[in-house]
Amino acid sequence: MQIYLVGGAVRDKILGLKPKERDWVVVGSTPDEMLEQGFKPVGKEFPVFLHPKTGEEYALARTERKTAPGYHGFAFHADPGVTLEEDLIRRDLTVNAIAMDDAGNIIDPYNGREDLDNGLLRHVSDAFAEDPVRILRAARFAARFAKFGFRVAHDTNALMRRMVENGEVDALVPERVWKELSRALAEERPQAFFKVLRGCGALARLFPEIDALYGVPQPEQHHGEIDTGIHVMMVLEQAAKLSPEPVVRFAALTHDLGKGTTPEAEWPKHIAHEQRSAKLVKELCERFRIPNEFRDLAVHVARYHTHCHKVRELKPSTLLKTLESLDALRRPERFEQFLLACEADSKGRKDMEQTPYPQADYFRSALAAANAIVAKSVIEDGFSGKEIGDELHRRRVTAVAGINTQI
Repeated sequence: MQIYLVGGAVRDKILGLKPKERDWVVVGSTPDEMLEQGFKPVGKEFPVFLHPKTGEEYALARTERKTAPGYHGFAFHADPGVTLEEDLIRRDLTVNAIAMDDAGNIIDPYNGREDLDNGLLRHVSDAFAEDPVRILRAARFAARFAKFGFRVAHDTNALMRRMVENGEVDALVPERVWKELSRALAEERPQAFFKVLRGCGALARLFPEIDALYGVPQPEQHHGEIDTGIHVMMVLEQAAKLSPEPVVRFAALTHDLGKGTTPEAEWPKHIAHEQRSAKLVKELCERFRIPNEFRDLAVHVARYHTHCHKVRELKPSTLLKTLESLDALRRPERFEQFLLACEADSKGRKDMEQTPYPQADYFRSALAAANAIVAKSVIEDGFSGKEIGDELHRRRVTAVAGINTQI
């Protein structure tokens, strides 16, 4: 039995990063031998075991072959005769196909270290084309390592494009797409994920609502970048700088989807795009079974981001109605997420990245003013029944109107 540290842990060690988790490959062993040593089996499709003390995953060296389309269409073979090199060649990228023995020696049969030095994300073998999830993984790693200047190798991009053209991505299950998307949104530069997908044609197949934004113009006086697709990626970049929360970044990503459905005759204006955006957000979230927390915030941002940008122009009654529609009085934490996404939208424009966003503080002041008026004081003043709600609303409108004299 020989045990090797493999994959991301080795890659990150070479890059000088702290590994998030460690995975191990066991060569020359059998399931019975692993059980005898106290390992606990967890793998259903192939033998994977948990270490009895550390809980880390140890997988028997294995080979695989494609048996059907899609992510699950594989047959796996594991026995003591499978070599480390045979196990590593089935992996996605060369930078993930590096191993280390217990003495710290690097085993790198597919030149992963050279690709790390050159900042390249390259497929290990043509077996890459057998698993469509690998397109999403390559894009996600591009988002993770974009700060180091990493890029997808030309031959790998060409292979991914052929996979898209052959319909492989159409076999992806919703849960797996969302898993990779949510992880990409958590990376430092999530916009790189979408750049890679667009570069190989996968964006149009998986996220047509986002792909449709490219080439759609906006008024130049407000959007120096003009192109809506470019704008949305700039917004996502700003959202990643403002908040580490994927839920905020997702809302920023999807806030303008409706602009992709604006009739060309109306360009560069986008009348009522907010409502169309909200509808498309709901459809996107349903398609990929995206959690309600993400859907609800994204819908709010899509529908009300223009209200936030123009908050000083709103009538007090409209401002209070917006706060109520956002459920800001009961959900102040989500309201803060809403404001961050709106700020990202404002800053995600050409030459506007450093521009302050005072609208957020104005909106916060309006919420504070409304929250200061409580039902108890209305009741104590003698109101009852339906009068309580009417008077509470009237007083809150008055309180919100009063912030204009304070700010």
